[in-house]
Amino acid sequence: MTTRNLNPKVDEFVSKSRKWKEEYEKLRAIVLDCELTEDFKWMHPCYSFKNKNVVLIHGFKEYCALLFHKGALLQDAHGILIQQTENVQAARQIRFTNAQEIDELEPILKSYIYEAIEIEKAGLEVNFKKTDEYIVPEEFQLKLEEIPGLKAAFEGLTPGRQRAYLHHFSQPKQSKTRTSRVEKYVPQILDGKGLND
Repeated sequence: MTTRNLNPKVDEFVSKSRKWKEEYEKLRAIVLDCELTEDFKWMHPCYSFKNKNVVLIHGFKEYCALLFHKGALLQDAHGILIQQTENVQAARQIRFTNAQEIDELEPILKSYIYEAIEIEKAGLEVNFKKTDEYIVPEEFQLKLEEIPGLKAAFEGLTPGRQRAYLHHFSQPKQSKTRTSRVEKYVPQILDGKGLND
């Protein structure tokens, strides 16, 4: 790991880490050994190849992980990639609960990182589920028909914002909860804003 590649924000992130400090240091060394550019994005160490995000290091309560931005395109010859939730389309994680696991997997981790770099070199993209493939919950469909301008406002949102709303509205099992969510966000949709804007 050469010091010229180190990002001071990542230095600070690692030094302030309480739970996963040793694991972060090991993952950082492995990733930098693969000659990626170190940056700090989304409050985490992020590594890129020619300005294309390849991997991110992050930690949770139960584990820390190496997240591959286009992990869905990796071969996963060792069956170690994890899809965080069913709604995550592109990213995949390799999870660790201790530094020894990282040491044992180092050659495999490097092979996955190099494969991810080759995916970027080839310009490959993940085929995301299209907005029209999402189910429009009945409760939202009624509002689209009932409120003038809501349909046009919704269609004026970016596809990602549309998907976020459809997913959010569809999650609850009870119609009452779905209706409540729809009613809460109708004004935001009419203002041209996304779920988290």
